Amino acid sequence: MEYIVQGANVLAFEKNNHKYAMSCSWTTHVDYEEVAMLLGSQSNSGNALEIGDLVGISALAQGQDKLAVHFGTSHSLITDKFKGIEIEQNDGAILIPGAKSKLICKVKYITHLEGNEIDRFVIFKVLKHEETIDAKFLIFQDLEY
Repeated sequence: MEYIVQGANVLAFEKNNHKYAMSCSWTTHVDYEEVAMLLGSQSNSGNALEIGDLVGISALAQGQDKLAVHFGTSHSLITDKFKGIEIEQNDGAILIPGAKSKLICKVKYITHLEGNEIDRFVIFKVLKHEETIDAKFLIFQDLEY
């Protein structure tokens, strides 16, 4: 099954009473039940992750352009990215209603890629997924800013 494409994905979670979220297009399957993301060193959300954390990954659907841009603008420690945004929460995992795919994941592994010691390469174990069958994935190239 295809839960994720290299499109408009939102990584979102709550940790230590703070909500984090970011848009990430560098996302792919590495196994049937594992997803990988390359998270930039400037990302508050990416830097807050630790092995064992529970997170939500929402592969946005066409028509959710504004959400992709919204979660990709500013940083989680500066802006309340959830103000006025409808969300679904399952323990620490935060999901976006209407997304093509919604995954609850656990952080399995965090490392750096050879030659790129500043960004974080994160592997997530998919614990649960839900798919909106009639929706199509939102691709970053198709975004209307």
